[in-house]
Amino acid sequence: MPAPSADERVKLVTAVLWADRDALARAQRRLEAEWGAIDHTGADVPFTSTDYYEPEMGPGLQKRILSFERLVATEHLPGLKRAAMRIEEGLRGSRGRRVNIDPGYLDLHKLVLASVKPAWQKLHIGGGVWADMALRYSRGRLHPFPWTFTDFASGAYDEDLLAIRAVYKGQLGSAKTSD
Repeated sequence: MPAPSADERVKLVTAVLWADRDALARAQRRLEAEWGAIDHTGADVPFTSTDYYEPEMGPGLQKRILSFERLVATEHLPGLKRAAMRIEEGLRGSRGRRVNIDPGYLDLHKLVLASVKPAWQKLHIGGGVWADMALRYSRGRLHPFPWTFTDFASGAYDEDLLAIRAVYKGQLGSAKTSD
């Protein structure tokens, strides 16, 4: 029987939902302090899939995809989700959260998001955090699953995610040649 291989490093990404630009800027500074330099800042995309967050965060919601220079081990995802929740809590306003931060990772094959809400398709990965495979990569494109969040399934973030994947692929190549 083959031995388990070392945990491959993956690209840390996060989706930030916001309506208040000041809260977004403060969240990004705190994310960088926690996780290191941001190496990709995606376009702001109007978030119209659901009005679930509006009572707490207000109207005019936008979502932005960020990625970070530092590659991480997949086993760190529960801790990254808890750190994101602490940042959300630290920026809380009178109505509730001012930002919603959904960390995850991108590897060459898929996008996985961390969640604290269990569901049939999610896998528990420890500490009350579940991994939700949101997209898969095949033939140069990202493909949703039947359970993928509507905004991710729509392709609204595909351009950013494919650009991040290209950076990640380069980072993997650099790591192999620098050993």
